[in-house]
This record gives sequence, structure tokens and C-alpha cells, in this order.
Amino acid sequence: MPSNKQSAVNRAVAPDEWLRLDKQLCFALYASSLAMTKQYKPLLEPLGLTYPQYLVMLVLWEADEISVSTLGQRLSLDSGTLTPLLKRLESAGLIQRRRANDDERRVDILLTEEGKALKEQARPIPPKLASASACSLEELSSLTHRLHQLREQLASKLP
Repeated sequence: MPSNKQSAVNRAVAPDEWLRLDKQLCFALYASSLAMTKQYKPLLEPLGLTYPQYLVMLVLWEADEISVSTLGQRLSLDSGTLTPLLKRLESAGLIQRRRANDDERRVDILLTEEGKALKEQARPIPPKLASASACSLEELSSLTHRLHQLREQLASKLP
């Protein structure tokens, strides 16, 4: 049974309005993601990173020496998508992959000294993106928190 809040929303929007592109949350998220990725491109080029590679590095800067499966969970990526990213980062000398001593099935990812040093070059990126968003830090924090909640709510409804 829909909550009173849901019923009020459903009554306030005509059925055909729900099928308008600009009413779609998925499209707003998709278009915002594309715009954000375009903002990152010129900032990441001097670091020699693509946006997905940057995400991998962010996770590793938080916690060096993690398993590929843990990295995949953090980024919501499967190993088929993650493996080529890791190979490119390894070829660039930023990470090292090695089999875990206690379990040969597990592959761990470690930052190289060059990968650790790249963190310093990346420090200016988040403030530049925050500035490009024209949002206050409080607004960005609130929006980020709400999007994490939305992702968790949607994930909990998956079959």
C-alpha cells in the first residue's frame, strides 16, 4: 500500500507527465553523470588517468593493499570491467597486482610509490569540481549523502 506521501505525489502529477524525459530521475542522474565526467576529463589528463581509473585510485588512496573483489564491491564493478582498468594502471606503474600469500585465489592490489605520489597531484581536483558545481560544500555533502541513500534503497529492492 502506498504511503500518504507517495499518494500525494501520484495525485499531483498527471499520468502522461510521468513519461516526460525531464521528469525522469534516471535521466537527471545520467545527464548529471555525463556532465560531471566531462568536467573531470581536463583535470585528470595531466595525471594520465581516465575517470574510471581515478575512481580506482581514490579507493586505493583510502586503503592500500586490498583485494580485487573488495575493490569491485566498492566501485560496483565486476571483474570483467575492473581487470582491464587494473592492467592499464599496472602498465602505467601506478599499481601492482599480486596473489595473496594466504589464498592464491585472491589477487591483491597495492599502490606503487608512483601511485602513492600521484595522490598529491590529485588533491586540487575535488575543490575544482566543487567550484564548477556552483554549490556550497554543505549542499554538495547533502546531495552526496542523499544519493548514497538512494543507491542503497534501490539496491535493497533488487531481486
